[in-house]
Amino acid sequence: MSTFTEKLAAAWADNHSLLCVGLDPDMNKLPDHLQWQPDAFFRFCKDIIDGTADIVCAFKPQIAYFAALRAEDQLEALCKYVREQYPGLPIILDAKRGDIGATAEQYAREAFERYDADAVTVNPYMGFDSIAPYLEWKDRGVIILCRTSNPGGSDLQFLNVDGLPLYQRVAHLVAEKWNVNGQCGLVVGATFPKELEQVRAIVGDMPLLVPGIGAQGGDIHATVNAGKTANGAGMIINSSRAILYARPDEAAGEDFVQAARRVALETRDEINCFRVM
Repeated sequence: MSTFTEKLAAAWADNHSLLCVGLDPDMNKLPDHLQWQPDAFFRFCKDIIDGTADIVCAFKPQIAYFAALRAEDQLEALCKYVREQYPGLPIILDAKRGDIGATAEQYAREAFERYDADAVTVNPYMGFDSIAPYLEWKDRGVIILCRTSNPGGSDLQFLNVDGLPLYQRVAHLVAEKWNVNGQCGLVVGATFPKELEQVRAIVGDMPLLVPGIGAQGGDIHATVNAGKTANGAGMIINSSRAILYARPDEAAGEDFVQAARRVALETRDEINCFRVM
């Protein structure tokens, strides 16, 4: 059985893509024929997955969008669908969990048993014992918040800790102490390319989950130049709203899936333009 990092590396190569599509279904933004249908989230996300699976390296469902409307069963079904139909594509459960001991063990079971995700995002604020339960699942990925894409992240992430900003201290901890099984990654936002470059220098070839392009305005050229590895890979560059809710070209007769695919292709190809420079 492949590990998360092996599966991700294969997806980068097979689909020639660093693009990840974030699955953040908002009932008020769904096409009219799906709004408030009992299985709306599953049907919408399934169509997006089918329309983009050959041009992405991963899918990243955000658990809060499902949980808020008691749609966790649809998320389970969606993860099962990806596993069965696109087994080469990693599922990254975006949960940003952060707790200790037995509670963290239950969050790990939720991610890796209930949803059978290949990786999960976690918060390192409570230290190593909040991360350790996830590391017991040695074939799965643990993607740790480092330098997040939101402006408010600077409130804490830039605090000086022994001469380094906190986000760099987190990068050193993960790269040098926590990544004992080679299964860790970091979340670093595209909105801060300078910091992205600094994290890459600290962690070597470790995978970086990079949100912040598309609706958040991160520059693709700067992002790829700052975060790519020597072989032009190393990043999972996420776009959610810009792809999910792309405006169909009515003149071309597009539906929402075709519009999402068009924007995903444009984003994937723009990313690839800068991978070999």
